[in-house]
Order: sequence, then structure tokens, then C-alpha cells
Amino acid sequence: MDYGFKGKGCTNHIITDGNGMPLSLVTTPASASERAQVVTLLAQAKLFPVGSKRPRCCPKILQGDKGYDSQSLRQKLRSKGIKPLIAKRVWKNRKQPRGRKAAQGKTRWQVERCFAWMQRKFRRVVVRWERKSKYWYGFLLLAISFMWIDKLISF
Repeated sequence: MDYGFKGKGCTNHIITDGNGMPLSLVTTPASASERAQVVTLLAQAKLFPVGSKRPRCCPKILQGDKGYDSQSLRQKLRSKGIKPLIAKRVWKNRKQPRGRKAAQGKTRWQVERCFAWMQRKFRRVVVRWERKSKYWYGFLLLAISFMWIDKLISF
């Protein structure tokens, strides 16, 4: 994917639902910005509500860690009607805003659980052995499809 000072590496960006099931996935070089991938993840995700309603393209609330903190991303999400719950980065030498800190969601573990499920069930996706990114992306999509098949069979 990307050759740099410490070698090559890739980052997997994923959006999950409230139960930790993956909705969309993007792989990028390790040096790529995380904030730039949110819009492509949202474009790929389709949310199917219960009943005969048409699918939505955007969730009501989007939660992310400090790597996704930027004012421009928050404005883009708000323009799409999405409430951003993104933790703020803390700078050591910068004066912090006065007042009470905003309440942040505590469901980051759902995304981590999704990665743990993929690594536990599919040993092939723990370490990236493929040289071409399209093969790696294919294995990740295959793992996600098997996760959804297991979920639908047990449902």
C-alpha cells in the first residue's frame, strides 16, 4: 500500500451499526488522513430500516475517536443531517475552552469488537500478506459477508 520510513502499511476504516456489525469498509495507506475517509464510508453505507421503508444513506448520529476531530468534518456531517459525536483532541500548550465539557458517547468498543471478531474468526485478515490492495480488500469484504451470513442465520 504505502512505502515509508517504517515500511509499508495500511489502515482499515469501518462504519458499524449499534450492534457492531460492519456496514462499509475502506482501506487506505497508513499515512492517509482518517478524516478524508468519512465521506466515502458514508457514501458506501446503506441503512435498511425495519419495515417497508426505503433505505437511508446516512445515520442520525456518527461517533468517532480523536483521529476524526476537525471542524470541517463536523460541518460536513451537520450539513448532511448527521449529529457528530467526535472526541476533541487535547493540545498541551493550548488554552482549553471554558465551561463544562460536552458529553461524549461511550460506544467506541463496538467498532473495536467488530475488528476483534474479524481477527478471531478469519486468521487471514490479521496480517496483510497480499501485495496488491485489491486482493486484501477482497479478503476483508469476504470476511464481512461471512459475518453478516452468520448473523442472518442465527437471527
